Amino acid sequence: MVNSLAVFCGSKTGANPLFISDTKALGQMMAARNIKLVYGGGSVGLMGAIADSVMENGGEVIGVIPELLLAWEQDHKNITELKVVPDMHVRKRMMYELCDAAVILPGGNGTLDELFEMLTWNTLKIHSKKILLLNSAGYYNHLIAHINTMQQAGFLYDHWQERLIICDSPEAIFAFLDADKM
Repeated sequence: MVNSLAVFCGSKTGANPLFISDTKALGQMMAARNIKLVYGGGSVGLMGAIADSVMENGGEVIGVIPELLLAWEQDHKNITELKVVPDMHVRKRMMYELCDAAVILPGGNGTLDELFEMLTWNTLKIHSKKILLLNSAGYYNHLIAHINTMQQAGFLYDHWQERLIICDSPEAIFAFLDADKM
């Protein structure tokens, strides 16, 4: 059973309107299922959109933001709880500890850092939480192809599809979670 989801995503909205639309839909679905959002604590970009959507629909939101990013990501003032931590490493670890599973939305370098750290920790059995990647508008198609290349070239220890679940819509995320009965 999933009671909380960590959502990793961009502090910008991106160029495709589907990115923000899918983000808001995910937030609505989380709130409707009483699934707590754990996210990066910002009020801008997809981060702000997911937090706003969960809050506007009566959900609970915990933001985790490093001191360094208080101004950069404009910490969210209207969420259930904001935890200010000393650095990015503490942020990521706390987010992993507070969630039952993670969803990766479109984003930039920081989002990829969070994705690959969580995948690596999963491979090393530091945690066994499900990781779902929302491939809105095919945003991650090239990354998925590269991960397949890493598999085919013999650089991965097991089948990555067991650790990273690819979903094309917010509905597909909950179809997987409902069927998986984590």
